Amino acid sequence: MSRILVVEDDADVHALLQMLLEDAGHTVWSCTDGQAALTLATGTGQSPDLVLLDGALPGDLDGLDVARALRAHPLTAEVPVVMLTARSRPQDEAQGLEAGATEYVLKPFDTDALLDRVAALLG
Repeated sequence: MSRILVVEDDADVHALLQMLLEDAGHTVWSCTDGQAALTLATGTGQSPDLVLLDGALPGDLDGLDVARALRAHPLTAEVPVVMLTARSRPQDEAQGLEAGATEYVLKPFDTDALLDRVAALLG
């Protein structure tokens, strides 16, 4: 099926996303920080079909930085990016969408609704 890059530093959320997506038949690439996300998404010569991106990440690159970099790279410019975050202020969502997120999903999220969004974005 599809290749989905999961960028999530919370081990429990990461494990949940990996299990849900693999059970749905997807191949999951995963990492826990922004730099690794960019390496996986753009440095392998093969882009993911979709990115699930935590808004708050450890290190120098947060989710907004990663979203901007994905949009700027020719290999990933059109890849759907779902930002998963606990940042719930209206301006946070606006910033996420301006940075290049296709969808903005608040944590905690409904797993069935998330899988439906993933399926819709993958078409």
